[in-house]
Amino acid sequence: MEEKDQIYEQERGHVVSSLDCYMKQHNTSRQDTIEELLKLVESAWKDINAACLNPTQVPMKFLMRVVNLARMMDVLYKDEDSYTNAGGIMKDYIKILLVNKIFD
Repeated sequence: MEEKDQIYEQERGHVVSSLDCYMKQHNTSRQDTIEELLKLVESAWKDINAACLNPTQVPMKFLMRVVNLARMMDVLYKDEDSYTNAGGIMKDYIKILLVNKIFD
């Protein structure tokens, strides 16, 4: 999460973020926390991919819904908080998906 996103959250009264919680719980710096959270995300992606490659009793239809939710979260939060600040790249994605013609 960028510094501007954290400031925006605090101005709106969203005092605590996952970043803040992790920093407090593990007594780490902001940069170390970001690096650790990125490792956790990478690990979660590996778990999701492994579950899809070696399906268990969980139906593939259900697994694909989990994968699609994870993909959406990745789009929303990868480089910035595009959910809270829906302009910029998210606005472009919405235009591409819903406004622009798929085929010319």
